Amino acid sequence: MARQQRSTQALEEEPHRAPVFSSDGERIDGRHAQMCRAAFLRTGAVRAAAGSAYAESGDTKVIVSVFGPRESKKAEAFSDAGRLNCNVKYCSFATPVRGKMGAANAEERDLSSMLYKSVVGAVDLRTFPKTTVDVFALVLQSGGGDLPVIVTCASLALADAGIVLYDLVAAVSVSSIQGQVLLDPSTSEENCEDGSLMVAYMPSRKEITQVTMTGEWSSSRASESLDLCLDACAKIGDVMRSCLKEAAAQ
Repeated sequence: MARQQRSTQALEEEPHRAPVFSSDGERIDGRHAQMCRAAFLRTGAVRAAAGSAYAESGDTKVIVSVFGPRESKKAEAFSDAGRLNCNVKYCSFATPVRGKMGAANAEERDLSSMLYKSVVGAVDLRTFPKTTVDVFALVLQSGGGDLPVIVTCASLALADAGIVLYDLVAAVSVSSIQGQVLLDPSTSEENCEDGSLMVAYMPSRKEITQVTMTGEWSSSRASESLDLCLDACAKIGDVMRSCLKEAAAQ
């Protein structure tokens, strides 16, 4: 998983890791184990785009722009379905440690691929035949759980662009640290994780679009963590729908 590669690289270049738990065993930011970070969502962040969204989750800040449907040479001429392209980039100032250019580019390609896999199942490609919809995600600040925030923001931007969706896609991750499972981890928590689980989910249809897992998990802990993520995704989906309703009412 790209996040694990990023964390390993950061550890190599930063010998001192921030503590994850306080002296009384609680998370440093005051959350309990099954609590998400404070989040903010807004559509219409980029006027030049067909649709766009801005998302904050803790210290993670992402903006996504959607363009199209538009003609493309890469569109399959023999197919009645459209084509979805996803591209993820980090601002140079998004995180203190960006590492070597090649590694950074590889991470962005991995994230672009995972974003595509997470959202394409929710897009009705038949509604824009022989054309392309381009999704551009820019990470303004990396604060942990980057991929879930990117996926959630991209789904919101697609809806804002009027792209026909089977459902919104909400995403969240957990980290396994010292025997505890922490929902919606921060960067410092991800840097100390023994394993991770990321879930992208269509709440209304109750369908998972993508799962990525790293580390070793027992079947019982993996099942419990999956249920925790699905419950969190359902709540995130409610916030996403509220965001779209507020935008439509303006």
